[in-house]
Amino acid sequence: MKDKKVSFIILDILFIFMMIAPLVGAIILKILTAPLSEGVSVSGAQIYFTIPMPLQDLPITESQVVSLAVIIAITGLCLYLTHGIRAGVKTKRQLLAEWIVEFVDKMVKENMGDYFRGFGPFISGILALSAFSSLSSLLGLYPPTSDINIIAGWSILVFILITYYKMKCGPWHYIKSFGEPVKPLAPLNIISEIATPVSMTFRHYGNVLSGSVISVLLATALQGLSAMVFGKLPGFLGDFGWFRIGIPAVMSLYFDIFSGCLQAYIFAVLTMLYVAGGFPEDEYQRRQFRKMQKKAEKTKAKEEGKALL
Repeated sequence: MKDKKVSFIILDILFIFMMIAPLVGAIILKILTAPLSEGVSVSGAQIYFTIPMPLQDLPITESQVVSLAVIIAITGLCLYLTHGIRAGVKTKRQLLAEWIVEFVDKMVKENMGDYFRGFGPFISGILALSAFSSLSSLLGLYPPTSDINIIAGWSILVFILITYYKMKCGPWHYIKSFGEPVKPLAPLNIISEIATPVSMTFRHYGNVLSGSVISVLLATALQGLSAMVFGKLPGFLGDFGWFRIGIPAVMSLYFDIFSGCLQAYIFAVLTMLYVAGGFPEDEYQRRQFRKMQKKAEKTKAKEEGKALL
């Protein structure tokens, strides 16, 4: 019994280390490689190194490193929350894990319907990855959600998923859907189809990046205002950014926390609405029913043929 308790604690420590170590490593890497800068600095993700490739070189940027760190940290969090879960015993971590599952399942049911009951883990992954990527800015890291390449990758994956469910009734049914409600609207429907991942990308990317830019500009402006008002004070008193006390932190509550979590929620909801809205469930059910009928008729014909023999 004692050995089980010790092993349980050791695994907990490993899971906590798995949550913390990748983010600490990303912070250390940034500190060691960040170039010196003066004044206002609003730039993209830092490029750590480049891998030569046949068609085009592959740059490894801070966005990719932080994304990987966030994914590992989320995996560690999931393992920690689900470690030791068993029926009849309610712990704080188990209650939190159950609340997350119930919350996401409720979202999926309300936005997608019963057919997509199994979509909970995927939507949970989108919410966690987007939210924690945005929150990584609180650690001084470059948030992956401020990199259009990262968000575009997510949107393309979601677009592939949307197209997959639209083609559940076959490629021909999917092609014919562009001519609805009337065939002359086909070009507009095709443009609308292509615009789906583009709009998802720019909506998420633009809101997160604008918050980061506003925060930097505000902090710089307050530093300049402090220098203007208190610059004549001797030594440290004149150099200290008095007006930066508290105000950037309040702004961060909105731009880094509230806005980041809100954009994660919006991206997840849009994913659910686009997938469920593009799926022709009624036609799919009718098609499945016809297949079952044909299969039953073939089985019946075989049985009758065997009976005659």
